[in-house]
Amino acid sequence: MTIVEERPATAEVPPPRRPNPLWTLLRNSWRQLTSMRTALVLLFLLAVAAIPGSYFPQYAVNRERVSQYYTAHPQLAPWVERLGGFDVFASPWFAAIYLLLFTSLIGCVLPRLRDHVRALRTVPPDAPKRMDRLPQHAPATARPEDPAAAAESLARMLRRKMFRTRVVELPDGGFSVAAEKGYLKETGNLLFHFALLAVLIGVGFGHWYGWHGNRLLVAGADQGFCNSITQYDDSALGPRVTAADLPKFCLRMTDFEATYQSTGQAKSFLATVEVKEGSGAYRKASFTVNDPLRLHHANVHLIGQGYAPVLRYTDRYGVTQEKVVAFLPVDGMQTSEGVAQFPDVNIDPATNKRDDQLQVGFEGVYLPTGGTDGSATSKFPAENNPVLYLAAYRGNLGLDVGKTGSVYALDRGQINSGALKKVSGERPYVLRPGETLTLDDGTKLEFVGTRQFATLSIRYDPTQSLLLVGAVLGLIGLMLSLFGHRRRVWFRVLPANGQETGGSVIEAGGLPRTDYPGFAAEFAALTRPAAEDGHAEEGTP
Repeated sequence: MTIVEERPATAEVPPPRRPNPLWTLLRNSWRQLTSMRTALVLLFLLAVAAIPGSYFPQYAVNRERVSQYYTAHPQLAPWVERLGGFDVFASPWFAAIYLLLFTSLIGCVLPRLRDHVRALRTVPPDAPKRMDRLPQHAPATARPEDPAAAAESLARMLRRKMFRTRVVELPDGGFSVAAEKGYLKETGNLLFHFALLAVLIGVGFGHWYGWHGNRLLVAGADQGFCNSITQYDDSALGPRVTAADLPKFCLRMTDFEATYQSTGQAKSFLATVEVKEGSGAYRKASFTVNDPLRLHHANVHLIGQGYAPVLRYTDRYGVTQEKVVAFLPVDGMQTSEGVAQFPDVNIDPATNKRDDQLQVGFEGVYLPTGGTDGSATSKFPAENNPVLYLAAYRGNLGLDVGKTGSVYALDRGQINSGALKKVSGERPYVLRPGETLTLDDGTKLEFVGTRQFATLSIRYDPTQSLLLVGAVLGLIGLMLSLFGHRRRVWFRVLPANGQETGGSVIEAGGLPRTDYPGFAAEFAALTRPAAEDGHAEEGTP
């Protein structure tokens, strides 16, 4: 009889599924982006990307300095403009680094927070069987107490030293005392990263809902300033802010004082203003560089100062016009350059028509302290020997309606085309306060004196408090992460063999979870009480 063995049919094993290459690429890219190494690289790139913002003048801070950079570097400035060098913090490449860093931090911090919470809820593990293999080990030592009392004494000692302690009774009548310390290191690390996220969020929302503007005010002049877009020299509103959202206030500068050291370095600045908020009355207020004027939803900062010569021009018909023109400083000694333009002069009273070819403009240099060598450079920023050098021009100033140009320089196109001609000769006129010069057509210009001006930066950042809190918490978290060290200590307490009166034998071990050079000394201090209270004899647990 033949027995035929029937084997069960084996099911065909399907071939392994090949992972989607696109999904694999996205998953690996996300892991790489959310790694701590990538976050550190992006943070470094953000710091490097901010360097041009501190090197090149920025539109958001001072447009006049950008214009001066164009004048000083006519070939380089257009390239800097194309690369966003004059508006670094609003450029697309800076925003790309910013957003990548924000995403990387979120993807890196949230899993670490989850693991840290899980570790905080996990009790310290029991003592390992072979503690002699640990980096720190204290041989077994006899003590007169029974194991329960010795374990409780060790637990109290560890708790006093801020260790998380767990005591477990062993099956052989002994006890395991496990202790852990140093979670503040990871807590500080996470606090630092969350504070950095808060700063990034604050910067982003501050850009959206904040605004700023610059305005030059002359001290003692009749001009006032109200918080309106049209009254700023330059301004920028956040994407979520409209002109109607600006707070209502007006101010006028009544006085400005500046003091200097003997070297010419600025010592102090004090601006005195009259300010009115809303429909209230004017009140006096003073502020300095490091103590801005704080208003409702606006802070007024001092960012610059200089001198404004007062010039009085008398035309050929005896009509007098007086102007206070700010000259912008070009060095630390307040050597200043500026322009005084008189377009509405030499108007024939018979026809009451303006002849554009008889407009007058003066450009020059003001020295608060002129030297005896005749150089056009001030020797000291205070007005010890004020001198004004002027060049006179007559013709069409090019101040047509709708035509843009700088109020601090004559139109070079008009000069090059011959529409505006120089009438002062090769050497400039030299004037001191109170002196008058007479031009070739009999018109006169008097240098009345000077007034000081201040450049004000008025800004509002709704997330300023968040940035301050984030910076403080970041420093706290950084200190905790630098000075915190996670480590574990175990004590195994077993009944002593061969002792009629009881007693116990204690063996200890320690393991640093991070690089901690001082752990050996700390472990020796923790295990010393056990050795001193015992009989200093080694035994076998």
